[in-house]
Amino acid sequence: MLFEIFAYSFMQRALITGIAVAVLCSIIGLFLVLRRQSLFGDALSHVAFGGIALGLFVGVYPLWTAFVVSILSALGISKLRESTKLPGDASVAVLLSSGLALGVLFVSLSDGFTVNLFGFLFGSILLVSSEDMTVILIIAVTVVGGICYAFQKLLYATFDEDQARVSGLNVDMLNYFFIVIACITVIASIRLVGVLLISSLIVIPNLTAIVLGRGFKQTILISCSFAIFSVVFGIILSYVVNLASSGTIVLTSTIIFIATILIKYASLRVTKNKAIVVENSRKTSLL
Repeated sequence: MLFEIFAYSFMQRALITGIAVAVLCSIIGLFLVLRRQSLFGDALSHVAFGGIALGLFVGVYPLWTAFVVSILSALGISKLRESTKLPGDASVAVLLSSGLALGVLFVSLSDGFTVNLFGFLFGSILLVSSEDMTVILIIAVTVVGGICYAFQKLLYATFDEDQARVSGLNVDMLNYFFIVIACITVIASIRLVGVLLISSLIVIPNLTAIVLGRGFKQTILISCSFAIFSVVFGIILSYVVNLASSGTIVLTSTIIFIATILIKYASLRVTKNKAIVVENSRKTSLL
C-alpha cells in the first residue's frame, strides 16, 4: 500500500514540491539563524498573509500580491532600521504586527475567511497543481543559483558585517538581495506548511544541524537532509493517517530536533564519564 501512494500524481507533485521547499528553507534559514533573525521568516509570512488577503479581496492571484507586499514591506523596514538605527527585533515586530493587521483588515472587508485563505494559512500541499509545482521549482533553482553566486559575500557579511564593510563589500545591497530571496522563499513555501508554520520549517532543521557542531557547508547539508526527511515523512504519514500535512511536517521536524539534543547530551555524558574513569585509573596507577 505504501508504494501505491507514489503512483498518484498529486502525491508526486506534493513530494517534489516539498523537497524543493525543504532545500530552500534550509539554505535561507541557516543565514537567518546565524544573523540572529530567526523570527524574520515569521514576520515575512505574516506580511504575506496580508498580501494574500489583499489579492483575494481585489480578485488578483494572491501569491503575486503577497510577493509585492512582502518585498516592499521588508525592504522598507530594512531601510527604516538602517536610517533610524532601530533594533533588529523591533523592526521585525513592526513587520509582523503590521502584516497581520493588514490581513485581518482585508479579511473583515471580505466578510470573513474563505476556503482559499484558510488553505494559505494552514497549507495544502496535497492540492498543489502542476502549475504551482513548476513555479516553485523555477523559484528554487533561481534562489539556490543566486545563493551560490553570492555565497562567499553572504557568508562574509553574515559572520562579520562591519569587517565586510571595511573590506569594501556593498553590504547594504547584499542585505537587500538577501531580503528579496528570503521573501521569495517564504511565499514559495506557503503552499507546504501555510503562513502560520512557515518559520518552523525555516528555523528548526537548522537548529538541529547546528546542535551537531559541524562546519558551515556540512551544516547546510545536514539541515537539508533533516528538512527533506521531515517533509517526505510528514506528507506520507499525513496521507496515510489522514492528518494535516503542515502540522505533521513541523511536528516531525520538532521530534528530530528534541531527539538530536537528547542524543548529543547523552553522548557528552558518556564522553565525560569515560574521561573521569581514565583520570581515576591514571591516579590509581600512580599510587
